[in-house]
Amino acid sequence: MHRLIARLARTTLPLSLLAGACSSPPEHSQQATPKPPAASPATGSLQAVYQGNVPWTGIAVSDAGRAFVLYPRLAGEAGLRVAEMRDGQPVPYPDAAWNAWRPGQPTAHTFVRVNSLRIGPDGLLWVVDTGTPRMGGRVLPGGPKLVAVDLTTNQVARVIPLDKVLHAGSFVDDVRFQGPTIYLTDAGEPALIVLDKTTGEGRRVLERDASTTARRPLYAEGQPLTSPTGQPVLVHADQLEVSPDGKYLYFQPVPGPLSRVETRFLRDPHLAAAELSRRVQPFYPTPTTGGTAIDAAGNLYVTDVDKKRILRITPAGRASTLVQDERLIWADALWLDQLGNLWIPAAQLNRQAGLHGGISTFKPPVYIYKLPLGAKPFRS
Repeated sequence: MHRLIARLARTTLPLSLLAGACSSPPEHSQQATPKPPAASPATGSLQAVYQGNVPWTGIAVSDAGRAFVLYPRLAGEAGLRVAEMRDGQPVPYPDAAWNAWRPGQPTAHTFVRVNSLRIGPDGLLWVVDTGTPRMGGRVLPGGPKLVAVDLTTNQVARVIPLDKVLHAGSFVDDVRFQGPTIYLTDAGEPALIVLDKTTGEGRRVLERDASTTARRPLYAEGQPLTSPTGQPVLVHADQLEVSPDGKYLYFQPVPGPLSRVETRFLRDPHLAAAELSRRVQPFYPTPTTGGTAIDAAGNLYVTDVDKKRILRITPAGRASTLVQDERLIWADALWLDQLGNLWIPAAQLNRQAGLHGGISTFKPPVYIYKLPLGAKPFRS
């Protein structure tokens, strides 16, 4: 979660809303209990690549081998939001000014709080700025935006404001691309967002739908996540992936389950909300998930932060355990590079005080691992 609870707009859901969400769910929210995931064929060993003292919740690696990392800044503290790793050390990216926002300062041309980053099919580094100064904070005017950085010039190439498609309690979360269309998730006010990449205009769809709304609390390392007041933590629409053939968008709230819908229905502005909801299909009852990736064959990679493992789910919906390792403490936003390596930030987010009943059990250092898979990436 690209990308997670670094991604929260709200740590709890009002009880009245939760009760409404859990009563008489639409048909597509019902799922059969799956068979336990089988073991996958052996892969390469888990390798620690980067080490730090504060959480990283995302990484993107260019075809040239440049690595960019994301700092969630849960409490709104000062410091790097996006950095490039050079000789093992983080360097502000695209520059120090974009990483120097302070409360009370203008928000349009600096990162307020970054929640996702990825290199798109166009080769640009796209950064999702929630525009919220801290976890649970309200959206600041001009703060939420998509920022595209040209990796050749290391200059910001484009900024797409997101104010018009968000609510005050929104938490814009993650992003994927399909030709001229951009898809985003809203983890605070549950919805998917469909943007026209050319104009920047967008629409909210599946708003407060069963498929985008968290219906159960989060679990990690066998324990429920709770706010400092002891309330369960709920995070709405977060992870999303486009299938390599472009037919489906897969998406889910952080605690699952994973759904899919044909992209042609999402792109149809004339399709009624109820009809779009009926087009959503249950795909797999995923556990609490920190991040996902998809390969060129359509296999999904899903982190299970409760059991410290990564699942591989085939396009037919069959799951197997790719790797299970005690070091994968809240494995977050995944990245599959051109060499077939799966990059895995182990962020320890569940041990942060704001998600652990007000008591921090976070133990630095944190690591970013890579796991050689040999799978070809798919960029969306």
